[in-house]
Amino acid sequence: MAQFKDLSATILELVGGKDNVSFATHCATRLRLNLKDESLVKLDKLKATEGVLGVAEANGQFQIIIGPEVSQLYTEMSKVLGESDGKGTPKNDNQKWYNKLIETLTGIFTPILPALTASGMIKAVLAILVAFKLVDKNAMTYQVLNFMGDATFYFLPVLLASSAATKLGCNKYLAMMLGGILIHPNFVALVSAAKADPAAAVSIFGLPIYNATYSSTVVPIILGVWLMSVVEPFANKISPKPIKFFTAPLITMFVVGIATLCVLGPVGYIIGNFLGTIVKKLSDIAPWLVPTVIGAVLPFLVMTGTHHAITPIGINNRMTTGFDATIYPGQLASNVAQGGAALGSALKSKQRDFKSMASATGITAVCGITEPVLFGVTMYNKTNMIASMIGGAVGGFFMGLLGVKNFSGGSPGLLTLPSYIGLDAPMSNFYLACAGAAIAFVVGFVVSYILYKDPVEK
Repeated sequence: MAQFKDLSATILELVGGKDNVSFATHCATRLRLNLKDESLVKLDKLKATEGVLGVAEANGQFQIIIGPEVSQLYTEMSKVLGESDGKGTPKNDNQKWYNKLIETLTGIFTPILPALTASGMIKAVLAILVAFKLVDKNAMTYQVLNFMGDATFYFLPVLLASSAATKLGCNKYLAMMLGGILIHPNFVALVSAAKADPAAAVSIFGLPIYNATYSSTVVPIILGVWLMSVVEPFANKISPKPIKFFTAPLITMFVVGIATLCVLGPVGYIIGNFLGTIVKKLSDIAPWLVPTVIGAVLPFLVMTGTHHAITPIGINNRMTTGFDATIYPGQLASNVAQGGAALGSALKSKQRDFKSMASATGITAVCGITEPVLFGVTMYNKTNMIASMIGGAVGGFFMGLLGVKNFSGGSPGLLTLPSYIGLDAPMSNFYLACAGAAIAFVVGFVVSYILYKDPVEK
């Protein structure tokens, strides 16, 4: 960990010192900092620092690309900065609303990606075991692995509540309590009874509660925690100091709990289903369109950090229809194509340093993590960008046209190809996903190899 301790100290020095950092977090490969004064950053020295793959500014954040080891760096930096958990992101009144929305979604979904990936891969492994008749669907092993894989998706409102509370600056344990309310077995039983018998309609103080269950949903809990971030400070303000410990949580949960059950939950539920329906309709009309576009433009979305804004759509698709045939296939094609493009240029290049970087980051990209190759290779070589876009578009078009479905998510790449195996889906879906990834890789590799030329040294 000594190398990360030293790198942390160097980065803090080059961004203006720890006092210039108002908030710090990280995603899969980037250290994300909110800085008080960006003019204090020594940008050239930071970019030249060993261990820093690139620097980007997106959605009001100063982002430093480190690679998969970013969590270890963040751990060391947190020791210097102190815990930021629960403080939320500092307000930036000059930031446009859509940048605020993207930044908020990024902060909410990034922390739970490991859990989503773990559950998705367990489901994928289970699908493989069933497909090769190594485990029977009636066996106890199947049942245990199945609920292990379902855990993250079933309790998704609780996980999102925690990360949303951290991002929005309210009490994460009250937020998780709100998530628990939405999926409590008694509430689910009441809704089931009301659906069977309209006379048993669920209500509270005469206010009707919509007949919806919220397990595996995304939007309702985010809306609920947003309301909590507004109500909690007000509850703290009006509560008498001697009994604030008791009254503030009571007021917060009483108001937010009822409002979420009666209003925000149903609104979020309807929005989620509406988004799922829109994507399905679009897929029915032109199934190739969205995967093709995402396959082509994903590098630009990752470059600006806006790719996190489409992640909830893919999750929502799987939660509402059981699969995603738009977002994840397009991302798979793009990531693999970008890795192929990097490896193609690495094979052709005669520059030792470039060959080493392009080879290493290209392999990482085909496995599903593209920030290192994007900021280390693709951004600085237009031929690589062109090859990545063409390969991603062709691979996305192929998978979209043939209706390839993703069943369990994960970081889109070769290592998560088993997520295209569904428990009740034909194996042909998996084979088509493999073929789509292969097409994207080969096209990206060939186009890059043909177009790439080493820069002429002056």
